[in-house]
Amino acid sequence: MLAIALPAQSPRRLPVSVVALVLPLALFGACKKEGGPPQRPTPTVSVQTATKGPLPYVVEANGQVEPNRTVAVQSLVSGQLTRIAIAEGDEVRQGQVLFQIDARPFRAELDRVKATLARDEANLNRARADSARFAALAKDGYVTKQQLDQTFAEVGSLAATVAAGRAQLERAEIDLENTTIRAPIGGRTGQLLYRAGSLVRATTDQLVTINELRPVLVRFPVPERDFEELRRRAGVDQKLRVRITPGGGDSTNAIDGTLTFVDNQVDRASGSVLLKATAPNQDRALWPGQFVSVALTLSVDSDAVTVPSQAVVTSGSNTFVYTMVDNVARRTPVKVGRQAGLVSKIDSGLVGGEQVIVEGQTRLTDGAKVQLRTAPRGPGGAPGDGPAGTAVKESANAVSPAPNPSTKPGTSPGVKP
Repeated sequence: MLAIALPAQSPRRLPVSVVALVLPLALFGACKKEGGPPQRPTPTVSVQTATKGPLPYVVEANGQVEPNRTVAVQSLVSGQLTRIAIAEGDEVRQGQVLFQIDARPFRAELDRVKATLARDEANLNRARADSARFAALAKDGYVTKQQLDQTFAEVGSLAATVAAGRAQLERAEIDLENTTIRAPIGGRTGQLLYRAGSLVRATTDQLVTINELRPVLVRFPVPERDFEELRRRAGVDQKLRVRITPGGGDSTNAIDGTLTFVDNQVDRASGSVLLKATAPNQDRALWPGQFVSVALTLSVDSDAVTVPSQAVVTSGSNTFVYTMVDNVARRTPVKVGRQAGLVSKIDSGLVGGEQVIVEGQTRLTDGAKVQLRTAPRGPGGAPGDGPAGTAVKESANAVSPAPNPSTKPGTSPGVKP
């Protein structure tokens, strides 16, 4: 601010009109001395190269692991549980003995049925011999036709009794065999629901559950839109590759599987189609009930041009990117196809190899000068070091002159009221 001082010996005051004229001139001189408005700095941007190469079409979904086969083991006969041959969580093979039911009542029943069958077979043999004799006597008229028919009927009745006895014998043998409960499939056992000494009922009480863990199934729904893309690109009968990532999200632990099932209808409630993939799971990394991330590869687009999705700018119905050519930003209209993770497929507008601006493009205009962002340098070379940085620091810490206590608001220093 320009100060005007009067001579000490002059007691006169300046006229108000003179002060009004001097103050604008002083302000104008100060502004002219400080210079015009600061120039706008050149925008700093980051760029990445638009790539061209194969791009797989991947459908991502959330899935859940389920056993390939699961069996709830039940007893086919009622009786007392006398022995448990496994422990909870054991790996069992198909046909391995799991439980033993008290077999004594069934063995006794088998012996009874055998004895009854032997008696009926003896009666049948006797009746057949009698019928043969009666047939010979009937030729000579010693036996009436009614007596002969009666012997034949008795033979038929005893033959039916013997057949029924043989069926009972087979059933008794099966019941006796069922007192030894074996694993119907191989897999891992769950919690034991009954202990030795318990009375179990046939086809009612569940003893243990066996889940087959190698292989396992992964069920996952895909939206109807992606299902249509699946049908168009690969069909529904192809053994497509499925990438399964456990719930932790670590892609290094991903497991490869194969698409093995496509449901025959669209779920009306969710508008999705249920798919299942089979994974070998030899190391048992997948567990039934576990939630996983699924990536289904439908096909691969060759020579696809891709850019980071953050580089695409949408303005109304227009979509474009900024490319950098000789430190100048060029607005390039593009047609975006689809997104694949963090990149977007460009159907038209780019050919690959362009330097695409991915950071700072929101402040740009077509043809604007830009400068490339550089990584910070080490100690002694970072921005702010050296003399320039020191000067800025000193200017920031400079002490402003103390105000004159005699100065009143609205007046210039040195101008007396």
